[in-house]
Amino acid sequence: MLRTGILNPAVLSLLARVRHTNTLVIADRGFPSWPGLETIDLALVDDLPTVRQVLDAIWPNFVVGRVFAAEEFVRRNPPERVATLRVRLGDVPLVLEPHVEFKRRVPHAVGLIRTGDTIPYANLILESA
Repeated sequence: MLRTGILNPAVLSLLARVRHTNTLVIADRGFPSWPGLETIDLALVDDLPTVRQVLDAIWPNFVVGRVFAAEEFVRRNPPERVATLRVRLGDVPLVLEPHVEFKRRVPHAVGLIRTGDTIPYANLILESA
């Protein structure tokens, strides 16, 4: 039995299948679903968990090469929120693109983790290194 780290077996299984340059989506509660894309729904209530909490949980065991986010995230959120994400990513490049382009990447992901996040455009796509 696991005693530390990620305990959710579905999340562990999904992470284990991500390979070099594969992508994983972490999305907010309102993000659309895609038929055929494995989706793990962790949403419990508003803002539990958040995209950031899921990112923080998987970060130690996920080698990230790039992170994609919608340009609208920067425009619709306070600068402090954007700065917090940039600090979390460290040297990992944050690629901003229009939300429409961002969503075009989703069907190519290995899977999607849905959260209870209510932050506008909080969705991220992690590309493994």
